[in-house]
Amino acid sequence: MTRLSVNLNKVALLRNSCTLGISAVTDFSAITLDAGARGLTVHPRPDERHIRPHDVFEVAELIKSRPGIEYNIEGNPFENLLEYARKVHPHQCTLVPDDPGQFTSDHGWDLLKDAARLKPVIAELKALGVRVSLFMDAEPDQMKRAAEVGADCIELYTEPYAAAHALCNSAAAHAAGKIAEVLARFAASAQAAREAGLLVNAGHDLNIPNLTPLIAACKPVAEVSIGHALTADALKMGFAAAVHAYIAAIEQGERKS
Repeated sequence: MTRLSVNLNKVALLRNSCTLGISAVTDFSAITLDAGARGLTVHPRPDERHIRPHDVFEVAELIKSRPGIEYNIEGNPFENLLEYARKVHPHQCTLVPDDPGQFTSDHGWDLLKDAARLKPVIAELKALGVRVSLFMDAEPDQMKRAAEVGADCIELYTEPYAAAHALCNSAAAHAAGKIAEVLARFAASAQAAREAGLLVNAGHDLNIPNLTPLIAACKPVAEVSIGHALTADALKMGFAAAVHAYIAAIEQGERKS
């Protein structure tokens, strides 16, 4: 089954808006795991706009008491990511090419340009026993290069798919054809990654309506990392119920042929 890794960034953002620190990221981490999620993701940016250094270590301690739960730390490896990896030894690091002041991640690695500087970073992480995932655009030709630089898996950057799915829901005339075209590209990229010996993860702007078709088209998917939409849905249905709903969407996608 595809692992649901809940991204805690927006929980931390809410906490940071209160000087009393309500509520602790670890509180929601525990709720998330009790509800059936099998992983937690944090993205500690240098400006500490959401996840802060103490969160990284506190979540790591929580996970130590939860056998079978995976910890994924994502971020730019040329900023502060390696410092955390050396101290925490997460199960996985997802390397993302975002600038320190960037609003959110909005593109994958260009391995024609970035391979040489990524190789030593990937080698160090693997020497620490950390699985390495590269944040990648849905470009089948790039997947073999991801394997060549030493990555264990890729995370498909799914915002273009999410945008196409939202367009489809708006009943635009060309939407159905557009979403089929985009999904085909993602499915081809996932297949190319597997043929290169890589695991396939996915993340960015995934939500309950668009998750099932993506899983069905790209399966097997090892992990989806979801934060913003799940946190927004949790405001309506409760955090545990939101986790249940996303797991159900994953299961529905896996049942589709």
